[in-house]
Amino acid sequence: MKKITTLSISALASAMLLVGCSTNNGNQEAVAQSVAITEQSTATEKVGYSLGFMMAEGNKEAVEDLNLDTFEMGFRDGYGGKESALTQEQMQEVLMTYQKEQEEKFVQDMQTQAVENKAAGEAFLTANAAKEGVMTTDSGLQYKVLEAGTGQSPKATDVVEVNYEGKLIDGTVFDSSYERGESVEFPLNQVIAGWTEGLQLMKEGGKYEFYIPGDIAYGEAGNAGIEPNSTLIFVVELIDVK
Repeated sequence: MKKITTLSISALASAMLLVGCSTNNGNQEAVAQSVAITEQSTATEKVGYSLGFMMAEGNKEAVEDLNLDTFEMGFRDGYGGKESALTQEQMQEVLMTYQKEQEEKFVQDMQTQAVENKAAGEAFLTANAAKEGVMTTDSGLQYKVLEAGTGQSPKATDVVEVNYEGKLIDGTVFDSSYERGESVEFPLNQVIAGWTEGLQLMKEGGKYEFYIPGDIAYGEAGNAGIEPNSTLIFVVELIDVK
């Protein structure tokens, strides 16, 4: 679930204002007819469709349970200059209350995910530790040497060049330099703790598989495409130590 924000409500209000400021063409109380929008449609039709589509697309994740019937009713009343069914104060209170409820639900969902992912990660790591070739460090980081490498090992303050693939424990790939077709460079002390520790075990030319517990990955905050407390799996090739 996506968190509803004040920005999304403000964006919706701004878009409504933009519609209200556009040219009033025709009787707004007339029942809307079904119109097929094409490149040959009139400018007014295309403007109306474009505003409606962009408003909906930009806010569908902020208000997932939007009642389209009452939205259309409110839209037509506001655009037609009718007296609103609720006062401005009531409408503002409704929106702020909804936002607060969604934020609380978001926090609860994150907490639930964090607990579930931590348990799933611990179970995975326990089973994985018993597999042949898997080593475990004091931090809980697990790794397996796929290719040993013969060059120098990096320090935490070094810049490294790597190729990598990152997966969740269910096999979902969330990031891959292989897919982008190019290696990446970064200071080793500016990534997740599991990487900072793990890559210092490697030598240039080496290829390791890392199994990183959530507390030395993205923790309870999570990251884009990564839920809180997720255990992560990375295959990493250390190309060069700068």
